[in-house]
Amino acid sequence: MKRYQVGIIGATGMVGQRFAILLEKHPWFEVKVVAASARSAGKTYEEAVSGRWAMTKPMPQSMKGLVVLDAVQDVEKIATEVDFVFCAVDMKKEEIKALEERYAKAECPVISNNSAHRGTPDVPMMVPELNPEHAEVIAAQRKRLGTKRGFIAVKSNCSLQSYVPALHPLRKFGLQRVLACTYQAISGAGKTFERWPEMVDNVIPYIGGEEEKSEQEPLKIWGRVENGVIQNAVSPAITTQCLRVACSDGHMAAVFASFDHKPELEEVKKIWADFSGEPQKLQLPSAPKQFLHYYEDPARPQTRLDRDTEGGMAVHIGRLRYDSQYDIKFVCLSHNTVRGAAGGAVLMAEYLAAKGYLD
Repeated sequence: MKRYQVGIIGATGMVGQRFAILLEKHPWFEVKVVAASARSAGKTYEEAVSGRWAMTKPMPQSMKGLVVLDAVQDVEKIATEVDFVFCAVDMKKEEIKALEERYAKAECPVISNNSAHRGTPDVPMMVPELNPEHAEVIAAQRKRLGTKRGFIAVKSNCSLQSYVPALHPLRKFGLQRVLACTYQAISGAGKTFERWPEMVDNVIPYIGGEEEKSEQEPLKIWGRVENGVIQNAVSPAITTQCLRVACSDGHMAAVFASFDHKPELEEVKKIWADFSGEPQKLQLPSAPKQFLHYYEDPARPQTRLDRDTEGGMAVHIGRLRYDSQYDIKFVCLSHNTVRGAAGGAVLMAEYLAAKGYLD
């Protein structure tokens, strides 16, 4: 595999910092450019993030001296210096949409952690183990944008990464209805306990926009490419509630599901144990060897014990039982800033690189 030069747009934020950590020793991708807002531009990366470094691992030495570029004003300069960019900016939705299209039209592919383009019909929203075929829509997007190399691909909402992978291989039973209640870590809001002391010993039963995303985005993941766009699936019916909890990292979900054909519990466990996808077949650098981990211990998975398994890229499942209102119920866990954010985007980039979309 060739060595790709990459940029991190929004490098000073929490997800941008996670990108820096994950890419420090990546075998395929080398960070050449970091970019952020105008107030950080011109400073070294170390200076720009001084006092705001939120990762437990130290800032990569190789990135400390990189001079931060302006994510908005330096688009063309950045596009000439890198093969593609990871984008995790903190801007208004319409501003993000316009910015990502500017990078794409400058012939710089964009692998985005932002939500702005998740609803765009010809932008793939990929969990590589689940819907890698959605990359096929990139050709139509390039035609619309008038580009040869440039395109936008996005990852889905962070909380979906915990439970949608568990539901995905069970769709063969005719998945009808899903109820999911998520318990989401404060890093999902870009916060630490030092910067958000109100969250200590607290639960907030509302996360703006989160329930709408959780109910709509799985239907795009489970959709199909048709006539140059992704046609969303029409089922299952999904309803959610999303709560912010006093946890640093790791989103958990309590999931209830009903099917046309009710599966046996042991059959479900075997399906989870056997399930893998293209990242595992291709042995992509960030792919977990075992994608779905099931725990027989009724007290697992636990956030602190399990979120970092397989580098934070695995999905964890436990407490599978029959239910009196739905067919089955279980709990799930994933690391929201790794599998759910930067790590999921890196894995998507690896898949797109392996398939030639970044050449």
